[in-house]
Amino acid sequence: MPFKEHNRQYDLVVFGATGHTGRMAAEYITIHFPVNVKWAVAGRSESKLQAIVEDCKKLHSDRSPPAIETANIKSQEEIDALAKKTFVMIQLVGPYSLHSGEHVVKACAEAGTHYFDATGESPWVYKMMKKYGKAAKESGAILIPQMALESAPADLCTWALASVLRKQMDAKTKDVVISIHNMRTVPSGGTLSTVLNLHECVTPSEFAEAEKPFAHSPVPYPGGDRGHKISIWQKIFGVHHVPNLGTLTSAFTYDADRPVIERSWGLLSEIPSRKDEFYGPNFHWEEYHRARNWLYGVAIHWIIVVCGFLLSFGASFRVLAEKVVPAPGTGPSREEMDKDEAEWRGIANPDTELPSNKQAFCRAWYYGSMYMMSALFCCEGARTVLEDDLELDGGFYTPCCLGQGLIDRAHDGGFKMETRLQDK
Repeated sequence: MPFKEHNRQYDLVVFGATGHTGRMAAEYITIHFPVNVKWAVAGRSESKLQAIVEDCKKLHSDRSPPAIETANIKSQEEIDALAKKTFVMIQLVGPYSLHSGEHVVKACAEAGTHYFDATGESPWVYKMMKKYGKAAKESGAILIPQMALESAPADLCTWALASVLRKQMDAKTKDVVISIHNMRTVPSGGTLSTVLNLHECVTPSEFAEAEKPFAHSPVPYPGGDRGHKISIWQKIFGVHHVPNLGTLTSAFTYDADRPVIERSWGLLSEIPSRKDEFYGPNFHWEEYHRARNWLYGVAIHWIIVVCGFLLSFGASFRVLAEKVVPAPGTGPSREEMDKDEAEWRGIANPDTELPSNKQAFCRAWYYGSMYMMSALFCCEGARTVLEDDLELDGGFYTPCCLGQGLIDRAHDGGFKMETRLQDK
């Protein structure tokens, strides 16, 4: 499918191409994108960018290599100039709250440049939406943060589950449970740095505001968050059983993924071209991690609880941890990453007047580096914007707003998904 016509020098720019995920994005584009794509790799070091270009040449010698653009993320002037050159910007310099990621958001929102990133820093995203949502709406820029492991799989699985209920039962969605059925990966230095530094860059009051139920949604949830009741035992031990998903425990991705799904709920209720996809007024969402057994589930739950407490209130713990974790920009070896794999499963119950014995089921999986999967989502999100008539005005959106086009392209890149209607 041909790309849209535009007056920019580039179709897309990968900013932060010398970082761990940035290298993956450059590799993905080289292998999977049309040979006539006009693109560039960008960052601070020209010599490191040249090494990325040489690697691209080795992967696909018959295509033109990417151009090189040098820009320092700490310079708003340089970032502004870069944003004006490209139709789409893929921003992969993290941690975003620490390394002036706001400069790129501001530049793209004001220049009308479409934007994707791989952050999981939802309080920072909330802050960016509040500051630059109006500018993006005026310029026509589509900005989709968290287009990566956090939070594209959970968001797309939820959208797909709701689609099954809508198309096969003509029903809205009452509740969704997503289970991380399997996750085997080794975090990079950038990921660990993000976890450790987020609490240094976001104030407690900003955290509290961003983490309120449906705070990221453009419309309020009717009657507040009416969520499911959780037993005292689940609050203490974290473990419970869900039919068709098994024994589940707390998920480390929940705090990052929940705001995205709740924003999707609100966006789908008000975007004119997406209103038929709205999940429904009684929608509730949860995410968990599959537990191999009860003791394993309790251990995971308490690791998440204790680490969350230490990260929030233990400044000395964060300082100590920074000394022992890998440096940003580094990550697992290619051999280690080839062993990565992940699988998500989910169920959704219809919101019907009479009880129903039917529910939607979803299974999604990816074999290979989770960082390559994150690069896949950012790149295929960019391609969807470049190729499809999305009927979206400017503003901050979520992965599912790109619809089936993104799911189909991600499938071709290796992120597989299957859905069905089944008995409870």
